[in-house]
Amino acid sequence: MPTLPSGPSRPPASEPHRARHVAESFGVDPERYDRARPRYPDAMVNRIVTAAPGTDVLDVGCGTGIVARQLHAAGCRVTGVEPDTRMAAWARQHGLRVDVAKFEDWDPAGRSFDAVVAGQTWHWVDPAAGAAKAAEVLRPDGRLAVFWNVDQPPPELAEAFSEVHRRILPDSLAARRPPAESDPYAALCAKAADALREAGTFGEPERWRFDWQRSYTRDEWLDHLSTTGGLTLLPPPKLAEVLTGIGAVIDTLGGQFTMPYATVAVTARRTDAG
Repeated sequence: MPTLPSGPSRPPASEPHRARHVAESFGVDPERYDRARPRYPDAMVNRIVTAAPGTDVLDVGCGTGIVARQLHAAGCRVTGVEPDTRMAAWARQHGLRVDVAKFEDWDPAGRSFDAVVAGQTWHWVDPAAGAAKAAEVLRPDGRLAVFWNVDQPPPELAEAFSEVHRRILPDSLAARRPPAESDPYAALCAKAADALREAGTFGEPERWRFDWQRSYTRDEWLDHLSTTGGLTLLPPPKLAEVLTGIGAVIDTLGGQFTMPYATVAVTARRTDAG
């Protein structure tokens, strides 16, 4: 479930799906990725399950299986598609069914699903090709739901984190992070919604949002940060410098803090016209 990269190797803002070298960097340490990445709100998982006509779900870019396991716990039968063999192997070791392929190139072999989901991965999929593939494998009235966890640190904390990046990685996205109240995933959501409209096989896309928070210790946040886009590609000395700087900020807060999150989703129903 890769996130948008924050380092100098970030993809073009309009075409993140072309930056395969970033997307393929997340499998370097699947165990850490699975341990450190935040889960998704139960309210959203339950809403997806309720909105779908059945319980057969395809998880696009399933990674280590974070979304798949949450859906399985909610009573779904989940199949994953994952291009990284390392991530797929980790997910399989934990009981998940995973096909290794890019979603755009994946052969469903006649299979169809009640829901197609993508947690933190849809920006790595070509929007038009992804919408077409989802429509191909969804049953009538099936639900497509693509979503992202967006961390929203308080303004003072956001500025302190950005200052570390400005000092060490001045060209990174994190060094120029917008104000905390803005939605850094708004453009991605709009692009996904536009692609669904253009596909002609979905109803009008909806936007869902779920607000929640999680407390982090210093080590927990640094563990998470090490799995984020851009930083996964840094040379070890430069990564260590970033982590030391961010760790020093958290130390000033007593070694822990609470991170507000918003989980934002774009979702649409496949129409009979598909």
